[in-house]
Amino acid sequence: MAKRKLMKFEQVSNFDNCFFLSFEQSRDNGLLLKGKWNNQYFKNDNPIVLELGCGKGEYTVGLAKRYPDKNFIGVDIKGNRIWTGAKEAIENNMSNVAFIRTRIDFIEACFAAQEVNEIWITFPDPQPLKTTIRQRLTNMIFLERYKRILIENGIVNLKTDSEFFYDYSREVVKENNFTELDATNDLYADPASRDEVLTTIKTYYEKKFSEKGFKICYLKFRF
Repeated sequence: MAKRKLMKFEQVSNFDNCFFLSFEQSRDNGLLLKGKWNNQYFKNDNPIVLELGCGKGEYTVGLAKRYPDKNFIGVDIKGNRIWTGAKEAIENNMSNVAFIRTRIDFIEACFAAQEVNEIWITFPDPQPLKTTIRQRLTNMIFLERYKRILIENGIVNLKTDSEFFYDYSREVVKENNFTELDATNDLYADPASRDEVLTTIKTYYEKKFSEKGFKICYLKFRF
């Protein structure tokens, strides 16, 4: 298993659609493509959509297949996970997909102000302990970072199996007077009409928790 992880890590380091940002780089000038994603990598003016904590990149690749007129970037710290989505994108000649291996804490070192149109947060660790509140990806520390890289009225989507995390996130949205656009604590039982990508694209964790009987929650908001 360790050898396979090392193999994936090495391959990801050489994939043309994968980039790495170290702690040192985040404190200096940041990623070379910061502020230049459309001009230098995608070579178009299409909207940029991020998947934060993308894991194997199921949403990054899945959305990219459905929306070729948008550019998608998955962000995760684990290269052996990114390998799956990056390899699929390469094998399918998908020019609207990229991945960044880094901590989400460093997201502002990867993108310039208002460079991103939309963000997806898919099945993050809910960080249920009081001592880990600052690590929750919908904590205001993180939301302020997202706000700075998003265009005006940019969208944030959250999918989670944790009703606790869903409720926490809705409360943060409410307390800070953000605009809630959609919310359900049982996506698959809710009869409301939504984009089919919400139920047809499933991450590894969504499949895993759905099979165990967990309800899938969805929240959509803008700053």
